[in-house]
Amino acid sequence: MLKPTPSPSTANATPAMTEDTILPFSFPAVQAKKVTAAFDGGRLTSNGGVMLLAMAERRLGLAVKLARVFPDRRDPTRVVHSVVDMFRARMFAICCGYEDADDLDHLRSDPAFKLACGRLPDTGRDLCSQPTLSRLENAPRLRDVIRLTYTLVDAWMDSYPREPASVTLDIDDTCDVVHGHQQLSLFNAHYDERCFLPIHVYDTEKSRPVAVVLRPGKTPGGIEVRAHLRRLVRHIRTRWHKTRITFRGDGHYARPEAMNWCENNGIDYIFGLSGTKPLARKVDEIADDIRTRRAIENLPVLRGYTETRHKAKSWDRERRTVARLEATMLGLDIRFVVTSLDAGSAEWIYDSLYCARGQAENLIKLHKTQLASGRTSCRSALANQVRLVLHTAAYWLMLTVRDAIPKARELATAEFATLRLRLLKIAARVVETTSRIRLAFAAACPEADLFRGLPGALLPLGP
Repeated sequence: MLKPTPSPSTANATPAMTEDTILPFSFPAVQAKKVTAAFDGGRLTSNGGVMLLAMAERRLGLAVKLARVFPDRRDPTRVVHSVVDMFRARMFAICCGYEDADDLDHLRSDPAFKLACGRLPDTGRDLCSQPTLSRLENAPRLRDVIRLTYTLVDAWMDSYPREPASVTLDIDDTCDVVHGHQQLSLFNAHYDERCFLPIHVYDTEKSRPVAVVLRPGKTPGGIEVRAHLRRLVRHIRTRWHKTRITFRGDGHYARPEAMNWCENNGIDYIFGLSGTKPLARKVDEIADDIRTRRAIENLPVLRGYTETRHKAKSWDRERRTVARLEATMLGLDIRFVVTSLDAGSAEWIYDSLYCARGQAENLIKLHKTQLASGRTSCRSALANQVRLVLHTAAYWLMLTVRDAIPKARELATAEFATLRLRLLKIAARVVETTSRIRLAFAAACPEADLFRGLPGALLPLGP
C-alpha cells in the first residue's frame, strides 16, 4: 500500500506545543519603565529555611525515633517512600505553615523540601503525595499509637543531659472544634461546640511539650485524670527514679482520685480549687480585714494571702488550701488552690508557683494556632492522635531552631509564626550540578547574619 509523501512545507512545520505556556503579566510602570513578570525563574523555593528544620530534626533524631515504633506493613519490594521520609516531609510542611496533607501534592517537587528530606533537588525522586500520607496516618493500631505518644515523652527526657532533681509539669485541656461526627467528638455546652478536649502536658519552664493525648469533648473525671497521671509517671519513672515531680493544673484536675494517687505515690501537686461556702467561711476574717483596709486607705486594689486546712465532702483527709484575696472598688475576689506542698508561704504558693501555669496556656496556643494542631479532621480517633503526634514533633523542631538563636537576638523569644516569617519563608535558588548543590538565598534577606550562624549552632550534639 502506498504511503503519502509529506510535502516540503509540511515536513518543515514547527511541531505543536505539548506543554502549557505560562503567559507573562505586568504591574504598573515605575518612572516610565514598564514592569513585567512571569513564573519562569527556574528552580526557586519560598521555603529556603526548611534546611534549618532539617538540621534540627537530625539533631533530635525525631523522625527515626518515631519510625522505629511505627509499623510498616507494606511490601518492601514496592516501597518508594520510607516512613522516615514521610515523617520528615509532614513535619517540615507543618512548620512552614502547610498544615494539610493536601499541600504535599505541590510541595513534593519543591527543591528545598526534597533536599531537606535527603533527596537531590533536580534528579531525585519527588516526595510522597497526600494519599500516601493519609494511608500513613491511618496505618497504626492502638498499641502503635501509644508507642508513638510515649516516643515524644522520651524525646522530652532526652532533652535533659542528666536526670533533673525536680520538674513541674502543667496539665490542661483545650477545645478542638471538630469537622464532623468523628470518633470521640461530643457536644460541649461550655464551649457551645462539638469538639475534642485533648490534654496537653508541658514542661513550662523550658517551653517543652511532654505529651498530647486526644480525648472526648467532655471535662475529664477523677478516674480519667488519675489514669493519665499514672501512665505518664510510670513511663517517666522507667528512666528517672529520683526526680521530684509536681503536677500543676486548674480546678477540674483537683479530683480526689488524682490527689489521693499523687499523695500515695510521692508526687506533688498544686491545683486550682473552686470556692464553696464552707471554704469561704474559713477566710472571712482575713477577707473583712482586706476590704476594710482598702476602703479606709482608698486604694484602687489591695491583695492579701492566707491559708487553711480544708476537707471537702468527697475528700478523705484535710489538705493545705491557699487563698488569694483581692479587694477592689468593684468588690472582693477570692481564688483558692490546693496543694500537697508543705514548704513556702501562701503568697509564694499562689503568685510564684501556681500563676506560672499561665505560660502553659500560651504554649498550647502556639501548638494550636501557629502549628494548626486543631486539624484533627480524620474520622478515626487513632489517625487524629497520629496527627497530634506529628504536630507535636513539629513543635519540637521549631523550639530547637529557636533555642539555637543567640539570647541577645530578639528572635530568641519570638513566637513560632514570627520565626516562620523571618527564618523559614526565605526565597532561594537551588542549583544542582554534577558535584555539588548550591543554595542561593535572597541577597536582601534581613536576617542574613543570623541565618548564616544557625547551621553551626544546630549541628548534632556529640555522644
